[in-house]
Amino acid sequence: MDELDSAIVRHLQEDARQTNREIARKVGIAPSTCLERIRLLRERGVIRGYHADIDLASLNRGVRALVAAQVRPLSRAVIDEFQRSISELPEVLSVYVTAGSDDFLIEVTTPDIDALHAFLADRLALRREIVGFRTSIVFRHLRKTTLGPLPPG
Repeated sequence: MDELDSAIVRHLQEDARQTNREIARKVGIAPSTCLERIRLLRERGVIRGYHADIDLASLNRGVRALVAAQVRPLSRAVIDEFQRSISELPEVLSVYVTAGSDDFLIEVTTPDIDALHAFLADRLALRREIVGFRTSIVFRHLRKTTLGPLPPG
């Protein structure tokens, strides 16, 4: 990616609803050039999609938690199946496969603490492959939505 691609990506991260003309004007290129650059960024997989940033509390998901889980036996088949099946649960926002003492980090949202407890007791604790889990309640969450370039290393 060159500086122009990086500038286009940065503007899309700030507001993906901008028109092609607006982005082209901001980065100082012709709209046709901008459109072609964006098409190539999509083809290369740099831009994977466009998403709305939704307030979870507005969707009755006021409680957020991170659940660190360990599974056994630790095999690719178990990891892949657990990741697939757990990601399909409506309470689950994200699933990370991790290294270290925990095998997974699962981001969960529920309406309240009772619903979180029910999720943990009725959905996670009953799974045979889970040998242990720890839950951390998230009080605040800050997500960086615009990534700039890394310093030269």
